Amino acid sequence: MQHAATPSSADADSPGSGVAAPYRPTDRTVPTRSKDRASYDRELVHSILDETYLCHLGFVRDGAPVVLPTLFGRIGERLYVHGSTGSRPLRSAKSADPGLPVCLTVTHVDALVLARSAFHHSINYRSVVVHGTAVTVTDPEERRLALDAIVDQVVPGRSQDSRPADAKELAATAVIRLDLNEVSAKVRTGGPNDEPEDGSLPHWTGIVPLTRGYAPPVPADDLDPAIGVPDYLSAL
Repeated sequence: MQHAATPSSADADSPGSGVAAPYRPTDRTVPTRSKDRASYDRELVHSILDETYLCHLGFVRDGAPVVLPTLFGRIGERLYVHGSTGSRPLRSAKSADPGLPVCLTVTHVDALVLARSAFHHSINYRSVVVHGTAVTVTDPEERRLALDAIVDQVVPGRSQDSRPADAKELAATAVIRLDLNEVSAKVRTGGPNDEPEDGSLPHWTGIVPLTRGYAPPVPADDLDPAIGVPDYLSAL
């Protein structure tokens, strides 16, 4: 989503060029397989993140790995996740010093790739993996911007067409921030990689594209009939 850049996003441009510099590869962001599919292009990473709203947040709790699906929002070079103040990962981010080590992932499946051999079946996809330390957001203005960003990540423009959280709701809501510092994207495109000797096998081969769509909005039972579908929702 497009929001005002945060202070951390000032480092995203190459000095004097006005072009966003790529993220720096690290030991954790360089894949061990299919390295040619990895990218550190900042604009590509942002586009993959901005096209969805569901991420998976991984962390270690009591010595065991935990992965939770959750909503997120992006503002510049920062990702925000919210939840109940009683949520374990959000409590851990607040109590840990300097924060909670996490891994956040996002994936789009663009097509099924059906090869002649079972071994070469695959999918075309776009994914982003972010490593870092999640910290609790305590500044009231940043919390407000973060919560708006999460709402707008799901439906752009919705935060301006809904009641903002009141004091009681804010007190029950925790927000954590993860800076986009240690980041990589990985993309697969194209058709099957069949073995040459399998070319004569009598099996269908190719790709099955996947698309995401929305059905017409269904109004709530108690909605005033005079309130029509807003333009930002029709745009979906």
